[in-house]
Amino acid sequence: PCALRSNTSCAECLQNVTCLWCTPTKQCIDYPVRNILPPRSVCPLNDARWGLCWVNFQILIITMSVLAGVIITAILVCFCCCKCERVGTKREDAKVERQARARKTRQKAKRTEMQLRHDEIRQKYG
Repeated sequence: PCALRSNTSCAECLQNVTCLWCTPTKQCIDYPVRNILPPRSVCPLNDARWGLCWVNFQILIITMSVLAGVIITAILVCFCCCKCERVGTKREDAKVERQARARKTRQKAKRTEMQLRHDEIRQKYG
């Protein structure tokens, strides 16, 4: 069905999603579904149109690659940041716990010292 639309316009050819428009030859070709990308023998990538007349395969591939790279980089950055944050939080928790233990030890020592002083006073005036 696509070959019948050759020598017409890109818009008319691409009304059918199974068709591929080759700009220099003005041919409407059945999309070669066995290949992910149309081979150069069918139509060069920068001249092939599919879906929209203003988007060529070369730009589409570059755009998709860049988007995939950005998404993968964003996922890796998020993963690394979350992992580093958890490590930092564990360190902070350990530091707070050490400080709390030191405070309790000082309080216990002061309490013992006060108790001894009170005992001395009781014995003296007792």
